[in-house]
Amino acid sequence: MKYLIVGAKGQLGQELQHLLDDQHVTFVAFDADELDVTNREQVFDTLQLIKPDVILDAAAYTAVNAAEDEGKELNWLVNAEGTKNLADAATKIGSILVYVSTDYVFDGTKDGEYFETDITHPMNEYGKAKRAGEEVVLNSGAKAYIVRTSWVFGEYGNNFVFTMQKLARKLDRLTVVNDQLGRPTWTKTLAEFMMHLIYEKADYGIYNLSNSGKATWYEFAKEILKDEDVVIEPVTSDAFPQKAYRPKRSVMSLAKSESTGFYIPTWKEALSSFMKSLPE
Repeated sequence: MKYLIVGAKGQLGQELQHLLDDQHVTFVAFDADELDVTNREQVFDTLQLIKPDVILDAAAYTAVNAAEDEGKELNWLVNAEGTKNLADAATKIGSILVYVSTDYVFDGTKDGEYFETDITHPMNEYGKAKRAGEEVVLNSGAKAYIVRTSWVFGEYGNNFVFTMQKLARKLDRLTVVNDQLGRPTWTKTLAEFMMHLIYEKADYGIYNLSNSGKATWYEFAKEILKDEDVVIEPVTSDAFPQKAYRPKRSVMSLAKSESTGFYIPTWKEALSSFMKSLPE
């Protein structure tokens, strides 16, 4: 089978390339400068030429705060229109599409876990555009998997883990939000699950995938910096006003994903493995 990775230079795109290399899988990887998902003609021409069996869509506009104002148009172009172009092209040539979405399609007000079947209610522009992306995939008729994830960290991009480490090198005291609850996700776990769906020929549809367990950003930071000489203090979200709404309780059920036979490490296990894998 031939794979196409879209969004190749992003955090997940690079993780996917590393994984497919390790698995000796044939793939082509394009970033935005090589394949602009917002250019419908280019998307159709490129996919018709390559004819991938599987499209791994890691292309996304992820500047959540900027999406509220100066990046609003680009957010919708990439996350909604770009996704529609890929989904329609995948339908035309018969490719399987794996589209990565977000926990931000929910409002974060549910006491329990969010299931794939729960009604969505995105509260910021990023979440609205990603939900629109989900809808165009579902309506396209493509053979498709939609994987909702959250709090992503990995080796190949800027993320919360690296931000905390950098701040700890500069400061002896940090304040971190303690009233937002969610599930961190290692890009390696996410990439492996995307490939697992393909290999296992799982039913098409929506899946939630993060590492198991729950944490606040404060608890996540404490674990990241547990071996560092730095004081970490919990604060409320009011201490860090942001343009974009953040869900207060963003915990998605993993039961459906686990039912496919995929082993999901805890976020602490994933974080430990990730940090051990980093160069000294």
